[in-house]
Amino acid sequence: MSTSLDGQVVVISGGGRGLGRAFALDLAARGARLVVNNRNRVVDDQGLGPADHVVAEIKAMGGEAVAEHGDVTDPATASDVVRLALDTWGRIDACITSAAVSGPAMFHKTSPEAFETVIRTNVLGSSQIASACSAVMREQRHGRIVLVSSAAGLHGEPTVSAYAASKGALISLGKTIAFEGASRGVFTNVLLPYATTQMTDAGMDPRYRDVMDAAAVAPVVAALVSPSSTLNGQVIVAAGGGLRVATSVEWGTVPLTSGADDPAELASLLEASRKGPAHEYLHAQDGFQDFAEELTT
Repeated sequence: MSTSLDGQVVVISGGGRGLGRAFALDLAARGARLVVNNRNRVVDDQGLGPADHVVAEIKAMGGEAVAEHGDVTDPATASDVVRLALDTWGRIDACITSAAVSGPAMFHKTSPEAFETVIRTNVLGSSQIASACSAVMREQRHGRIVLVSSAAGLHGEPTVSAYAASKGALISLGKTIAFEGASRGVFTNVLLPYATTQMTDAGMDPRYRDVMDAAAVAPVVAALVSPSSTLNGQVIVAAGGGLRVATSVEWGTVPLTSGADDPAELASLLEASRKGPAHEYLHAQDGFQDFAEELTT
């Protein structure tokens, strides 16, 4: 392990299972001190839940960790997580939001209540934790945030419309708060992992199940939360010992013709745009400014 995180205080939501657990154990092995958040949907005969078991694993390896059992959909959980970190260690150096639910169903068969549950957990749950941690980090003028999203949020995915929408929201959120936090030393990046977890195991191709070990993604998280990292606003796809950078691209600008109201003409214009140069922007205002200048000059 080339990256040491000795003494760094890390808050991680959804840290009791799957990817969150893999990240927590790896960070602890590097010397980080962790607040492991995971709601107690299932407890053992001693009343211990997923977060408790991960904390026990960390302590067994000689690390430091505390468990927090709040539901991330409850705004009070964000305050509780931050208070626990500050009361225990006096600071927060990094925040990782990994808590998520899927709720698979065809879009037209998804009830409003089911859709809302996914959005509340994945978007509001992540944003509330990240916001509360960000407020502390901005005062410290140092912090690292990793929002765990999904390629479903980048490309869409059939049968998980709510999940894809929520993960797309996290990509946009991450790029926005990366820009906002940069001047205060708070850097945010978005991770899109592929991994075999309790959420993906049933649908995972057996050929890839063992390769897509959640632990294989953990080193990327360690690098992103390192105090020496200056990466900010990156969207990273990672899995099984490899990674890709992902970006949002607008293609060439073409003028609207008088026949643009015809579907065939519109399709032709779109094809012409795809043949033009790719444009990437730091944020939407840059995109607007560039577009407006192309149209008016």
